[in-house]
Amino acid sequence: MEKILVTGAAGFIGFHLSFKLIKEGYEVHGIDNINSYYDTSLKDRRLANLKKYKNFKFHLLDIADFESMNDFFSKNKFSFLIHLAAQAGVRYSYENPQAYIDSNIKGFANILESCRKHNIKKIFYASSSSVYGNSTDEYFNEKETKLNPISLYGFTKKMNEELALNYHNLFNINSIGLRFFSVYGPWGRPDMAYYKFTKKILNNENINVFNKGQHARSFTYIDDVIESIYKLYRIYNQEEKFNDIYNIAGGESVTLNDFIVKIEKICNKVAIKSYISKQNGDVNVTSADCNKIFQKINYSPHTNIDIGLLEFYKWYSDFLND
Repeated sequence: MEKILVTGAAGFIGFHLSFKLIKEGYEVHGIDNINSYYDTSLKDRRLANLKKYKNFKFHLLDIADFESMNDFFSKNKFSFLIHLAAQAGVRYSYENPQAYIDSNIKGFANILESCRKHNIKKIFYASSSSVYGNSTDEYFNEKETKLNPISLYGFTKKMNEELALNYHNLFNINSIGLRFFSVYGPWGRPDMAYYKFTKKILNNENINVFNKGQHARSFTYIDDVIESIYKLYRIYNQEEKFNDIYNIAGGESVTLNDFIVKIEKICNKVAIKSYISKQNGDVNVTSADCNKIFQKINYSPHTNIDIGLLEFYKWYSDFLND
């Protein structure tokens, strides 16, 4: 049984990926520091679901603590590492920039150094559409679109890509960067717009609509994200040398205003809205070119956003009543 390490296993994507790998028969070890960026009870409930399986083992660990990381890696051997742990959120980076330096830069450097010292040669890591910044390209292409992040979060993800390339060139650490575009779905993060809007609309609370709702995002349903990662893993686990980056994104971009209308329809309630000016770090549009990943795995995210939001709503309703 292959032994895979997933960092950020109590997080949104980490939870779903760990569950997929468990179901596919891998021995999965998850690490997470269970920080309080959002309600830790959600993370605890995700972990409770994973701990039901004998081929999952959880380790409470902070990737920013190199001594603890080094000790952990010296006692555990893995064939593959999938690094999803990070301090998430664009706007929060203006409130607590140190958290991003510690987790996203120092933490990722610790991951790479641990791989070097303990002979782990294959890793995937989470990047973000935020590395593109306010590109004017119609579709963001991995090779052709210039990277110009406008948020600290985006900058840390760009640095991750550069660190990964250096460790590949210097120490033969093979890596794949995954540029995620606005991932949503069941068990998602409460700080994300779709989660907050659903909650507030149902509770008759006011929602803030930034930039008059004019900016647009390419939303990506969680099941499509996990299937993409798994298919990439199946390919690259068989390859000896690689270093690359892929967009993982859904279909056409949706404006915030249209997005709210879709949530209102699902909730069967009209939102109480306050229109707020554009926030620092927010990009105008994200829209991905996904030809590269499709050529590699013959698959790209395809779940219609109306279906994806409905699935989230069903989960959210059950979650509240559980």
